[in-house]
Amino acid sequence: MAESGFLSPGREIDLDITGLAAEGDGVGRYENFAVFVPLAVPGDRLRVRVTEVRPRFARGEITGVLAAAPGRVAPRCPVAADCGGCAWQQVGYAEQLAWKRRVVADAIERVGGLRGVPVAPTLGMDEPWHYRNKAALPFGRREEGGLAVGFYRRGSHAIVDLPGECVVQHPVINRVIAAVREEAAARGLEPYDEAAGTGLLRHLVVRVGVRTGEALAVLVVNGPALPDERDLGAALMMRVPELAGVAKNINTARTNVILGPETVTLAGRNHLVEVLGGLRFKVSPRSFFQVNTVQAERLFDLAMKSAGLMGEERVVDAYCGTGALALLAARRARRVWGIEVVGEAVADARENARLNGIENARFVVGLVEDLLNGIRDGGHGPDVVFLDPPRKGCDPAVLAACLDLAPRRIVYVSCNPATLARDLAVLGGLRDGGAGAGGVGAGSVGRRWRRRGGAGARYRVVAVQPVDMFPHTAHVECVALLERHL
Repeated sequence: MAESGFLSPGREIDLDITGLAAEGDGVGRYENFAVFVPLAVPGDRLRVRVTEVRPRFARGEITGVLAAAPGRVAPRCPVAADCGGCAWQQVGYAEQLAWKRRVVADAIERVGGLRGVPVAPTLGMDEPWHYRNKAALPFGRREEGGLAVGFYRRGSHAIVDLPGECVVQHPVINRVIAAVREEAAARGLEPYDEAAGTGLLRHLVVRVGVRTGEALAVLVVNGPALPDERDLGAALMMRVPELAGVAKNINTARTNVILGPETVTLAGRNHLVEVLGGLRFKVSPRSFFQVNTVQAERLFDLAMKSAGLMGEERVVDAYCGTGALALLAARRARRVWGIEVVGEAVADARENARLNGIENARFVVGLVEDLLNGIRDGGHGPDVVFLDPPRKGCDPAVLAACLDLAPRRIVYVSCNPATLARDLAVLGGLRDGGAGAGGVGAGSVGRRWRRRGGAGARYRVVAVQPVDMFPHTAHVECVALLERHL
């Protein structure tokens, strides 16, 4: 283990930045000791003040740019250095895409132990601005007085008030923010004080249907009512004609959870309609829906092409959410099952199936690890399984069930390269178990599978395609295609 006694908080050092960490910070090495620096760009030479020292690494902050990297650009947003929304606005977009591919490839090799897996160049956006169709913004008070609406400062709960617009939010969201700010100020509505638990306005949640132009605004309040709330809802709809509805959500709990248990419509309707891949979706305040509509369509199209559906397949969409992948697959398959643990999401998925006249998709509530192995159609298991788990990846029992069911193809949609790599190694037979990435135990998946009499199925990773769902952040999604071999 490297020793860190030569570094201490407050010391300034000159540092060459050689890479970007998976969480977005630049990384360099000082006397072979890793130092992580927010807002740094590979190729920078920086003056850095050390802020924290741990046994294996240190953290620092930029006090001066001694030589700027060729890939460094001026952030488009004036508060990018303070706001916690974007970590990479100072990194040129082409370089962002290249580093995201590198993060994925490195995880597959280092975490998964897989060699020779084709990792395609990251699929980016033609216009990587104003792409977000959802915002959840806390209210606060400006130091100089007046209402603040914005994002939390990096690493804190202090609110950075948004300037005239947020350059990654859809323009309609920015207009709703401006209208709410003015109406709330005119009515003297007080922002919530997190420390004291007082005040009324907690969060503003805005959603936009990029393909339909409809919007939905939700005011999260610390109490049962807003003064003249129906008039407020009507005023906001008058100011922003795209609003299909305005609602209040009641959340009086001392919690960081944004939405409370009760939502009441103040004006218009309680949902918007969006079109994705030619299908219509009802999106309510609580619905899960991809935040980047343009890239979601491309990601789902990749998943469909990877699945290679010809019309007679039996398909399972594990972790199906509100059913987007399942419903897209249902148009190309014989029968589809969607599994999701959140009951409200399954209700939305069933409603979306009805809305689109799709009758060959069935949605069930429960844990994937409890239900996947029991899915049969006329004694036959699925031909294709879509895996789209949360960041922690698949439960070991899910991977074991996939090995038992032995579908011809598995299409794995991932938002975390490290857990993707871990799970690919298990499905490919390179790892029987162990904690793996993120400390999530793969357990003895292979041993349990063999004890149950598995037929010997293992999977070859055909290709991995990174997709940039969140430009100017470190996040990257992937579509991985696995094909069965014996």
